[in-house]
Amino acid sequence: MSLRMKIRGLWAGFGATLAATAVSAQSVGEGLEILGAPVPGGVNFQPPATGIARQLQDLDTFLLVIISLIVLFVVALLAWVILRHNERANPTPASFTHNTKIEITWTVVPLIILFVIGGFSLPVLFNQQTIPQADVLIKATGYQWYWGYEYPEEELAFESFMLNRDELEEYGYSQDEYLLATDTAIVVPTGQTVVVQVTAADVIHSWAMPAFGVKQDGVPGRLAELWFEVDPGMEGIYFGQCSELCGVNHAYMPITVFAVTPEEYEAWLTGEAQEFASVGIRAPAYIELAAVE
Repeated sequence: MSLRMKIRGLWAGFGATLAATAVSAQSVGEGLEILGAPVPGGVNFQPPATGIARQLQDLDTFLLVIISLIVLFVVALLAWVILRHNERANPTPASFTHNTKIEITWTVVPLIILFVIGGFSLPVLFNQQTIPQADVLIKATGYQWYWGYEYPEEELAFESFMLNRDELEEYGYSQDEYLLATDTAIVVPTGQTVVVQVTAADVIHSWAMPAFGVKQDGVPGRLAELWFEVDPGMEGIYFGQCSELCGVNHAYMPITVFAVTPEEYEAWLTGEAQEFASVGIRAPAYIELAAVE
């Protein structure tokens, strides 16, 4: 058995031990529908659960229309040149070297297109990067290879490990959620502003949640922020991934978020959350050896 396989086995055992109380502790997730998850062979966006995600998808559609029109124009222009100016149709080629009107046009028109794109994209960017006052503050720390979460204002902290295949049903998932589901999930209320502070303990990681339209790199020694507000009525389970290549087990550190009503969030925070919080507990140092074989 390779060192990597031994380490993965030890890590799995450790994760199961840590999560022994998480099965019952996170009953807040029971009955929630999975709303944000990748689809095999899918090419579309996940259903947007936040205003930020809707803005991004609208901007993507707008840009798709623009680039489609440009492609059609260029293809039509090429076809016209091929058919109108080939040797058979035009045996006597023109002798001019430039055309001032055309040169001005192909300089000004792209500038106008870029200004239009900028006018629509910059507000979306500013909305993402202007961090509002948080109703809920969460700190996400990336480790090789799992996530640690803290609710600083609540003095709550825990780790989140990917579930093995034989653990999925125990936690209420199906085999379709392999590589997506974790033993513990962060819980957020709908209709409230959630600010996530992202950092890393070893190498660069990235906290990404496609259905929320957010992605932020976590850099060791630095603290970056993202924000989102899950729409009321969009209570459910959402999956994300570390989206920065961070080592041999990069593919095995997913993200799970439970979005619940404010009332359910308060009940979880004052009751169940305290039962599985593991302040100061970290994965064993030997999982870092998985990069060496």
